[in-house]
Amino acid sequence: LLPSLPARFGAPVLIVQHMPALFTAPLAESLSKKCALPVTEAVDGETALAGHMYIAPGGRHMKVLPGAKGEVLLRITDDPPEHHCRPAVDCLFRSAALHFPGRSIAAVLTGMGNDGTEGLRLLKRSGCFSLAQDEASCVVFGMPKEAIAAGVVDTVAPLDSLAGLIVRSVQERRL
Repeated sequence: LLPSLPARFGAPVLIVQHMPALFTAPLAESLSKKCALPVTEAVDGETALAGHMYIAPGGRHMKVLPGAKGEVLLRITDDPPEHHCRPAVDCLFRSAALHFPGRSIAAVLTGMGNDGTEGLRLLKRSGCFSLAQDEASCVVFGMPKEAIAAGVVDTVAPLDSLAGLIVRSVQERRL
């Protein structure tokens, strides 16, 4: 998914990976070498720039807030774990639904549990587009399965199709 995003991408990409501290910085470094877009571990208070990817630091939640000029600011917190996870994608999705209604695209990929489902529900209510990875291309079909079963996913697709769907959605919605 990540390596196939184009070098000119009109929105920031925010990634929440269920990983402990010390693992996400090397992951970001490795992905940055493989992707057309720069990938970094998110820093509290930084502005999320279009055409950049940010990974939530291991063991910490990532949220978004609007800046004074409408820009996307990243907030990194030590709030309690959710779904036994920190970071949890529900934290990110909730903040996006609250602060950027109708201006977000969310995807739930392979993973255990139901993290993401409640956040997707809020995003859908605020007019956002949502995707989930299909069962055939998942290593673990837990998170996508829960979101699909809850009826909060607009499109279910194989992993190798998701980047194209996201790019088209960003272009169509002019995010």
